[in-house]
Parts: sequence; structure tokens; C-alpha cells
Amino acid sequence: MGLTTGFIGRVCDDELGHYYAKGMSDVGTDFVNSPVEYGELPTSRSMIFVSPDGERSMNTYLGISTELSSADVPEDVAGDCGLLVLEGYLFDKDKGKSAFLEAARACRAAGGKAGISLSDPFCVDRHRDGFRKLVKELDYVIGNEHEWQSLYQTESLGAALEQAAAESGLIACTRSGDDVVIVQGDETVRVPVDEVMPVDTTGAGDQFAAGFLYGVATGASMDVSGRMGCIAAAEVIAHYGARPEADVKAMFKAAGLI
Repeated sequence: MGLTTGFIGRVCDDELGHYYAKGMSDVGTDFVNSPVEYGELPTSRSMIFVSPDGERSMNTYLGISTELSSADVPEDVAGDCGLLVLEGYLFDKDKGKSAFLEAARACRAAGGKAGISLSDPFCVDRHRDGFRKLVKELDYVIGNEHEWQSLYQTESLGAALEQAAAESGLIACTRSGDDVVIVQGDETVRVPVDEVMPVDTTGAGDQFAAGFLYGVATGASMDVSGRMGCIAAAEVIAHYGARPEADVKAMFKAAGLI
């Protein structure tokens, strides 16, 4: 959508690794790390089965991506990043946690903003203490209602978001077909969601994050950023596949957001 982007990750020097790297480069994203020659594990992959109601089941193998470490995060890349997005799925190992912290600190020290997507309630359940500590060092956190409730071990979403806002910066919570809730300090914004019959819900959270963070990166308000996230998510669930098929930036313009 016109912003300069890069991807920090770990793939093997195999067919799938080169496919991922080329796919990123083809859409204009700098694939920072070269495929690992003689990698100890193959490149990650996921098989996704979509049911008639649009819901999906995922059989995921994280492979070599779980070996991400500080050595894979060039300081000049993290330090030159205006907006750093960390992916909760890679928080399993100590070296991954160290890489997250070092990248976030390098980004923030240079004046950028660093944040995380909580990814999945199972990730939160496994690493609750680590996530809680990390949230306090970040500028924004994105998650769905189940992830937030798991993080703060409460059935009250309001209480979870209030505590999150006290510990971090900008908080975004998606709630399937219900309003998105965005909190920063004492300010709370609710963004209505248009009801869409999903074809495939794969990528809905990622595309919400993409649209929302486009707004954050371009200085849009909380409300506008949330609406951008909702538009991007609605586009991707209207067809099979986790990447948009329409010009999302044009959709933002049509909605009067840019």
C-alpha cells in the first residue's frame, strides 16, 4: 500500500523456503534473511482445511522458524524500523524471546514503535508470564477477545483491556462479528464491524493488523485505523486464501479514510 516493508524470519534453503522468499520479494517486501544453507530443520508450512461455514482448521509445522535468534535480527534493520511487528507464534524458545526483546529495544531506541500480535490463546496460555513482561516494553498490542482474556486470566474483557492499557500503549481487540475495541490510556474507541458471510476466515486477524497498522504508521486516528483494519479483514474473508485479492488502499479511499 505504498509503505516500505521488510520481513525478518528464518527459512531453510529448500524449495518452500525459496518460494516464500520470492513471494515476499514479488510483492515489494524485503526478505531480510537469506535461506539457511544446510538448515537443521525444513521450512515451516501449514495445511488449512476450510469448512462450509468459512471456519478453518490448521495443521501447522513451524520448522526452522522456531530457531529464530538474535543473530537473525540485524540491529541496523530493527533500528531503522518505524513500526516493528512481532509475531507471538515465535515466542516459544528462549533465544526467540531474546530476539524479540533486542529487536523491540533497538526499534524504540531509534524512535520507532514496536508491538506484538498475541497470535493464539494457546500461545498465551503457554507463555503468559513472558507475554505479560513483554507487553510492558511495547507500544502496541493486537489480539482477539479470547487472547486478552487468557493473558489476564479473566472472563471480563473490559477488565483485561483496562489492565493492558495501563501496562502498554495502544491496545486493539477484535471480537469476530462484534465491534472492535481500541484503547489508549483513558480513551476507548469502538469500531463497528459490517456483517460479512465468510468464505474463508484464514488471515482475518493478520489482515486486520495490516490495515490497522497502516493507519498507525500513517498517523491516522484510532477510529480510522480501526476502520482500515476492519475493511482489510472483511476483504480477505470474502474469498479463499490469506492474502487480499482487491486493492485495499483503493478500498480505504472509497471509504473516505485517506
